[in-house]
Amino acid sequence: MYPPRNFPPRRFQKVRENVNEAIRAPQVRAVFPDGTVEVMPTRDAIRKAQELGFDLIVVSPTAEPPVAKAMDYGQWQYENKKKQHEAKKKQHIILVKELKFRPNTDDHDYDFKKNHAIRFLKEGNRVKAIVQFRGREIAHTDLGQKLLLRFANDLKDLGAIEGQPRLEGRNAHVIISPLKSATTKEKDPKDKPKEERPKPAAEPPAPSPAP
Repeated sequence: MYPPRNFPPRRFQKVRENVNEAIRAPQVRAVFPDGTVEVMPTRDAIRKAQELGFDLIVVSPTAEPPVAKAMDYGQWQYENKKKQHEAKKKQHIILVKELKFRPNTDDHDYDFKKNHAIRFLKEGNRVKAIVQFRGREIAHTDLGQKLLLRFANDLKDLGAIEGQPRLEGRNAHVIISPLKSATTKEKDPKDKPKEERPKPAAEPPAPSPAP
C-alpha cells in the first residue's frame, strides 16, 4: 500500500455577493455616477459600469427590480463598515449589575453598595439586589425583605422596582430598572466647547515726535 499523502488545505476565495457577475437578477435599476437611472439587463449594466471603471453593486435587493449602483467596491465596503461602527457606538447594552447583602448588613456597607447602585442606574443599567441567608438566617427572611424594600425606596428617584422581593432557595432578590429621566450619557471630550483664549490687549500707539 502507498503511504497516505498529505495535501495542503484548499483555500476558498470568498464570493462577493450581489456584485458584478454574482448578481442573479435578470435585470436591475442601474444608477450611474452621472445621475442617470435606467432599467436594463444585468449583463449590460455590468458592462457599462466596468467601462466606466466601476463595479456594479446591488444596494437594494428587495426592490423590484433590484437597485444597483456603479461604484468602487472597496469604497462601498469602507462606507458600510463606517456605518456599522457608528451604529454600534450609538447602541447601549443594558447590563444587570448584582449587589449582594446579608440580612444584618451594617449601614456603612449598605451606603457603599447604594452608591454603586446609583452609578449603575445613571449609566442606564439594571440593578439586582440580593440578600443571602446562611444557616439559621433563613428563618428570618422578613429581615431580608425589609432590607430590599428599603433599598428600592432609597433609589425610587432613579429606578423603578420590578415586582416584589422574591425568595429563591436561600436568596431573596429584587430588580430595579433605571428611569429614563435618571440616565446620563457620558459626553465625548471632542464635543466639549473649546475654551477661547483671551486676546492680547492692543499696544498703545507710539507717541509722535515733537516738532
